[in-house]
Amino acid sequence: MTDFTTERSLLRDGLGLVELSGEVDLYTAPRFKEDLVGLIETGVEAIVIDLSRVTFIDSTALGVIIGGVKRMRERDGRLAIVAGSRPVVRILDITGLDKVLTVFDTRAEALADL
Repeated sequence: MTDFTTERSLLRDGLGLVELSGEVDLYTAPRFKEDLVGLIETGVEAIVIDLSRVTFIDSTALGVIIGGVKRMRERDGRLAIVAGSRPVVRILDITGLDKVLTVFDTRAEALADL
């Protein structure tokens, strides 16, 4: 089992980052949600969720991401996903979420777009 970590930070005024690593599943998704909602509540205009070090992601985690997208859209904000790891890219492709979410291969690409 890979250790799960989640870390939130402000990169600059109005831009937040949630960086995850390990397995994001039913057990760890609540910590992810806490960090994501916490950032949204600070009033940021854009958030990057960096999943490049995630080894596994399940439907619970996808639900957290979709909830974050909805919350940001309600505030006219933006949310970008960095899906550099194969497991994340695969699940986004299988579910079709790669067509709905703003997905980038690298954090640099996501930041350049926001």
